[in-house]
Amino acid sequence: MVATRLGTRIGTAVKEVLRSKGAWRDSFMAAASRAIAERIPLVNLVVEVRDARIPLSSECEILRNYPLSQKKIIALNKMDLAGASNVKAWMEYFRERNCVSCGVNAHNKENIRQLLSLIQRQVSELRRDDQCYNDYTATVMLIGIPNIGKSALINALHQVGRISASEKGKLKHATVSPEPGETKDIRSFKIGSHPNIYVFDSPAILSPKVPNVAVLSKLILTGAVADCLIRRKEVAQYFLAIHNSSDQYKKWAKLSIKDDDRSFLKGTTEQLTSSDMKQKSQIPTDHTQDCIVQDVRRTLYETISSFEGDINCEDEMLALIDRQFTALQEVFHVSAKCEDAHDKVAEKLLNLFRTGRIGHYILDHLPGKIQ
Repeated sequence: MVATRLGTRIGTAVKEVLRSKGAWRDSFMAAASRAIAERIPLVNLVVEVRDARIPLSSECEILRNYPLSQKKIIALNKMDLAGASNVKAWMEYFRERNCVSCGVNAHNKENIRQLLSLIQRQVSELRRDDQCYNDYTATVMLIGIPNIGKSALINALHQVGRISASEKGKLKHATVSPEPGETKDIRSFKIGSHPNIYVFDSPAILSPKVPNVAVLSKLILTGAVADCLIRRKEVAQYFLAIHNSSDQYKKWAKLSIKDDDRSFLKGTTEQLTSSDMKQKSQIPTDHTQDCIVQDVRRTLYETISSFEGDINCEDEMLALIDRQFTALQEVFHVSAKCEDAHDKVAEKLLNLFRTGRIGHYILDHLPGKIQ
């Protein structure tokens, strides 16, 4: 599969960069790992946050050294980017291995309530024989790799938990950033009363060993590893190879319109009044606007559906991807005269992928169902 080969190539290139610079695990990462390792045996419950698109590749290796059993919950965050049916299949996979898991979207309050309820049930199970349960204080630690959404989950749990407990006071906020590695220390946030439950937000940690190239390529694509280690264009090519090999584009068939329809729509648009035009004003450089996202989907549909080559042939797949980059330049309003035009297109395209604006994707396949 071409996507697999491109992913291997990217993972290999980044692995060499990391090895040559010795940049995989700096002193901060080592210190954070030690601090977390010291606290794991002391907390009542660990919530391991993973990316729902890569449930295996986003595993936090440090937890393999601790037989946590009922003391751990696997939270598949960003479930809105993976799709409910895919997350459900992975939850069943973990259930069969006696692991408690749940799907969650940090920006969905109902999901947060469900996660909070699960945490409370697990705490209750651990203290079911304690007669002073309501006066008990439980500690929970959220652990995960960079850019997995831990801080966003912390803030949501803190807010929902305090509202549920009818507590007043100033809310604390964990630092949330699209860039990996922004959390620098371990802080506590109250998320429940009767019993009191405090959750620790910990710095993101990675394995001291560089992952294999297949895992590394997925960490790069989802943003867990900084983009600065390789050209964004190469990462975007990897994404497009995955997308072009899937059936995702078929869902956008209704977005494609014929030339006659385009002429009609253009004429209709020209008849709009100036007030209508003001209401529909757009910012050309803002690629997150719904109208531009729709154009991206349409462009990807039309370029793939009209492709007559063999997607299993690397040269032909790359030729298709190059045409898609060129077509997306117009959609994203990137000048053809710009020297790094394709890199600018790649940056915008990767942002739409990472925020779920162009569909659901699972990059890890269930063991035994590898495609």
